[in-house]
Amino acid sequence: MITLKPQKLKVLFATSEAHPLIKTGGLADVAGALPIALQQLECDVRVILPAYGDILAKYPAITALTEIYLSGIPGKVTLYATHLGESNIEVLLVEHYSAFSRNGNPYLSQNGEAWPDNAERFALFNKIIRLVALDQAQLDWKPDIIHCNDWQTALVPALLKLVPDAPPCLFTIHNLAYQGLFPQNAFNSIGLPTELWSPYMLEFYGQLSFIKGGLVFADRINTVSPQYAKEIQTPEMGCGLEGLLKHRRNVLSGIVNGIDDTVWNPETDQLIEQRFTNKTFAQKKINKSALQRLYGLPDKADVFMLGFVGRLVEQKGVDLIIEFLKTIKNRPVQFCLLGSGDNTLQDMLKKLAEENPAQIGVNIGYDEAIAHQIEAGSDAFLMPSRFEPCGLNQLYSLRYGTIPIVHNVGGLADTVVNATDKTIADNTATGFVFGEPTVKAFNQAIIRAQNAYRNTPIWLKLVKTGMNADLSWRSSGQKYLKLYQEILEESYDRALIYRP
Repeated sequence: MITLKPQKLKVLFATSEAHPLIKTGGLADVAGALPIALQQLECDVRVILPAYGDILAKYPAITALTEIYLSGIPGKVTLYATHLGESNIEVLLVEHYSAFSRNGNPYLSQNGEAWPDNAERFALFNKIIRLVALDQAQLDWKPDIIHCNDWQTALVPALLKLVPDAPPCLFTIHNLAYQGLFPQNAFNSIGLPTELWSPYMLEFYGQLSFIKGGLVFADRINTVSPQYAKEIQTPEMGCGLEGLLKHRRNVLSGIVNGIDDTVWNPETDQLIEQRFTNKTFAQKKINKSALQRLYGLPDKADVFMLGFVGRLVEQKGVDLIIEFLKTIKNRPVQFCLLGSGDNTLQDMLKKLAEENPAQIGVNIGYDEAIAHQIEAGSDAFLMPSRFEPCGLNQLYSLRYGTIPIVHNVGGLADTVVNATDKTIADNTATGFVFGEPTVKAFNQAIIRAQNAYRNTPIWLKLVKTGMNADLSWRSSGQKYLKLYQEILEESYDRALIYRP
């Protein structure tokens, strides 16, 4: 095998959202941070993203680069340029008046239903990505590799496989539960080549599956943790695609997400009451007191403070948290929650807080400053997720000396080392891990954590190990760079083998 060492690897990072331009979930955090890490590793990265109405309203001074007309698409597509946050990474914004100009959620209407034209909208987006990838969009820039993310960009590998000498593709699964499934008539309406309609390609039980474009045709597939890469090959977590993923297991791997330590860093965080480091960890108690005041809880330094920030849905194990909260009356435990989601779960949590206002604080919604204060002020953080491709809050918790209590799945299993006599002794323990998503197992993990909290030397060992871990995007970026280089080497070798 010939090893290629490009001086400046050119990467087109295709995504449907990127912080700070537009965000609905964890994909935006990855897309807002990984390209910056790659640029710091000497890559020439450009991000491509739909020009949603909210972006155009927020950035009215963006620069128009070129206009494109697609067959079968009324009107023109305009490519604009802006930058990713405060970085100098160029973001290509794909604007089309009927596809993306609407305001609000990129995927859902105001009533919470998927936009009825999502297949057409994101097919258009994929076709423009293809043109940029092939240097057919008048930009005079051709990437060496295309990095596609989730179903919204998953047609790109399929479209490029039909073109000789097209750049290779990496496809990243952030959550396999979201697949981009549409009726068969959508396949015809978006003008895809007829040969792609096959169970071995884009058909999925009579439906059009966008995500199969990435799973079938990408040169490599990865997901956001090694454990999740294994789990999605099983019937329990494969969402009906486990057979295909198992078939492609030789090109499937996992890389854990990093965190943006310019934002999530207790030493520099402007959103918390008291900044601190692992050397000034005693000052963390000031944040605990501030959190208690914020939630109207009694200011008690010795109480075991538990926190949760996230979506209030069954996937996150919120029902397990509710059952636990029913048992804490008069125990030296307090709990602060920030999140929104299922109305039934929201109502149950609010009722528990009303019944036990000295121990339970509930804030329905999302507030960035409160999220930071919960991470900084809690002693332990609850993540009893039934499945979790990667998870970020356990990483934030480690960084803030807040011990995570997690279910042994996905990225939680890959990033939290269970506290046992052995791992505590060898200074590798960082949290408390339980094996089954049951009330009993979850409660036992919390009791173990509370017992360790009472043993200050052991607790400080866990805190120090977690705070000293390298959780940065630079570390994850290096793994992505290595994966890019492997893809290019394999692509080059195939070209040599099949060249006439």
